[in-house]
Amino acid sequence: MSTIYHITTKEWWQEALERRSYAPPSLKEEGFIHCCEAQQVEGVLERYYKNKKHLLKLEIDTDLLSSEHIFEWSPSTADTFPHIYGPINLEAVKSVEEL
Repeated sequence: MSTIYHITTKEWWQEALERRSYAPPSLKEEGFIHCCEAQQVEGVLERYYKNKKHLLKLEIDTDLLSSEHIFEWSPSTADTFPHIYGPINLEAVKSVEEL
């Protein structure tokens, strides 16, 4: 099992539970869902979610994803991040942690 993480809001997660699939705005706007590995979570929170409230961290089992995921280079951080090219099926979400 390979694990990646995605930061979201309680509102978007609640919508996913109702729809039985998670598809945040970035999927439509950019064509993929931004994710990270465990050691990248803190940096992602600092860069993109500073002073935001009601956040959740989704733990995703990539073996259970129905959408393709690819690790891609990010020149802005000089690191490689996982991107999911489609909605996240809820069965792939192994845990949800409040931040």
